[in-house]
Amino acid sequence: MERDAPPPPPKPRARQYERPRGGPARSIAELTPQVGRTAFRRFGFVQSSVVTRWPEIVGEHHAKVCTPEAIRFPPGEKADGILQLVVLPAHAPLIQHVIPEIMERVNRFFGYKAVARVKLRQGAVQPPRVEARPAAPPSLKPVPIELGDSLRDVGDPELRAVLESLARTLGAKE
Repeated sequence: MERDAPPPPPKPRARQYERPRGGPARSIAELTPQVGRTAFRRFGFVQSSVVTRWPEIVGEHHAKVCTPEAIRFPPGEKADGILQLVVLPAHAPLIQHVIPEIMERVNRFFGYKAVARVKLRQGAVQPPRVEARPAAPPSLKPVPIELGDSLRDVGDPELRAVLESLARTLGAKE
């Protein structure tokens, strides 16, 4: 009589991948571009800087009336894409006339022929945020009497300070 052999031991299961933990702490600034990059790619932007630097690319005047909505590339390519712009309805004819200039500026920004066509869509455009620079503080120093009354009328404090400095330098040499 043969004995029944014991069942073979069960194979060990493959361990499920766990993301390594620990490591140095990362700042929010390091993580934020990755989050933004994913969102921008979803909406057709390879580089988020096209949106953030739009006023630099096309100029302040055009940036007030149009903004980029998406860049669509042919499958598997990163050239000859279609730039989709949102334009204020009243400014659409003007933007239609400057499309070649906008394409040239965007391609110059990328460094290669990234955009081959531009599509316009009329809609609401939010004007770009303008960072307000603080005004220069007025000069608290009184104008010296020997420099005369001519500098007292200068309204710009920076210009007045430069002119005072120049006058002092010229006066010291005489």
